Amino acid sequence: MASTFHDQIAANRRNSFLMAALVVVLFAALGFAIGFAITGGPAGGVAATAFALVVGSLAGVGTYFSGDSLVLAVSGAKEVDEASAPQLMNVVREMAIAANVPMPKVYLIDDTAPNAFATGRDPKHASVAVTTGLLEKLDREELQGVIGHELSHVRNYDIRFSLVVGVMVGAIAILADFFLRFTFWGGGSRGRDRDSGGGGAQMIVFVIAIALAILAPLISRFIQLAVNRQREYLADATAIELTRNPYGLERALAKISGDAEVLEVANRGTQHMYFTNPIKRFEQRSSGLMSTHPAIIDRINRLRELTGDPPLASEEAAAMAGLE
Repeated sequence: MASTFHDQIAANRRNSFLMAALVVVLFAALGFAIGFAITGGPAGGVAATAFALVVGSLAGVGTYFSGDSLVLAVSGAKEVDEASAPQLMNVVREMAIAANVPMPKVYLIDDTAPNAFATGRDPKHASVAVTTGLLEKLDREELQGVIGHELSHVRNYDIRFSLVVGVMVGAIAILADFFLRFTFWGGGSRGRDRDSGGGGAQMIVFVIAIALAILAPLISRFIQLAVNRQREYLADATAIELTRNPYGLERALAKISGDAEVLEVANRGTQHMYFTNPIKRFEQRSSGLMSTHPAIIDRINRLRELTGDPPLASEEAAAMAGLE
């Protein structure tokens, strides 16, 4: 039985929040273990956790208010209007109305590799940027699918959601780094010597804290990447809700995945924002394990579930996988 876009939207939102909750649990467990290991009591864990969260949040505030401007500047994006890009403005306005969000600012990136991204802290402060290659290589229905996807990120508050998860992941890294340095310089042994009443329980928690400090940053990073992939699935499903046309989005994914041109302005810090992963598999900077996007084959097959069409044939899938 074919699923509906409502089913996919609900499932992807649920998966996103479950994985975000895992990051919170991991952060709390690490903070408690470190605080207990150092002080011999849970009060220290609360203090260490609060400190890391404050530091991570302060770093996130700067990203929240100025991150969009920085990304647009780094990408070489130039704002356009009705006179300079009439079809693009028309499609963006059409999708903004469908998504019931304010008309975002629209930018163009002078690059022949087809791609796009959305940024901004909320729908009232959103921007959409597309490459010249996207306008040249996609027809109107395909462009609607891509813009619908990007405005879905805006409507779903994905930038804000990803930032919250990122702050938690950063706080985990701060806690882990602090504790490992503290332990390396002998702080752990001094703390245990001062607290003779801690006994075996504190030693056990200390060992657990070291293990968590090593593993938690890696685990949280992989969870963060998984959250990003779930939000891409969510944006695909939401785009179909807006366009009522899964074929346009499917064709856009197929065209972009088959395009071998490299998006020069993209980097490891901005790749997660794009419609598809702008870093191709054949590039030296590519890393499959740390991919910020789900496989295009999986995205297309999920769209085909909506229409009842069979999944991609093995030959088609192999051809797409070669460049992605």
